[in-house]
Amino acid sequence: MSSCINIFLKTGYIMIRIKDEAKLANILDELKLKLPELKKFYKEEKTPILVTGKILKAREIDEIKTLIERNIKVKVEFDSPRTLGLHAIKKNFRKEIAVSETKFYQSSLRSGQKIEFEGSIVVLGDVNSGAEIIAEDNIIVLGNLRGMAHAGAKGNEDAIIAAHMIDSLQIRIADKIKERSREDTQVQAFTLAYINDNEEIEME
Repeated sequence: MSSCINIFLKTGYIMIRIKDEAKLANILDELKLKLPELKKFYKEEKTPILVTGKILKAREIDEIKTLIERNIKVKVEFDSPRTLGLHAIKKNFRKEIAVSETKFYQSSLRSGQKIEFEGSIVVLGDVNSGAEIIAEDNIIVLGNLRGMAHAGAKGNEDAIIAAHMIDSLQIRIADKIKERSREDTQVQAFTLAYINDNEEIEME
């Protein structure tokens, strides 16, 4: 079995790089094997560990952090954002997400409602003005999208937003923001939003 993690020394850090395709079970198994060797690096000095590479879900971060800290009393940092949203994004990337864990929301979202998911979200209804929908991957709305939508909310620029009609005044993909006036939404209708080659949100 090929290695799914690499460990090397950088200035000020011991870095653990996880391959994008690595599964959590394999990551934990390989860490269990490599941590005894890593522990030998530590004497008096406690060089922090930085886990990088694959963008991890919050549950994966917790399990990896617990395993490391159980073996080595050291500060463990991650460049994967723990939460979804603009301020959490630490780096942008492009990753194929045609196959993504998906949550189905089986009604419309009213003003004031907010849903988040570390995967894709499909809404079987409308997302009304004043509602928010935030997804690590894609957002698909079978009805009209009038509220704020943020796809790729951990930095993935390959995420898309699609709806029967996109009437939102603001949508976000990764760390990009597209704002429209109320007049714009009344003049021209769109059903798809994505980041183009110019690193801008394009709608069609």
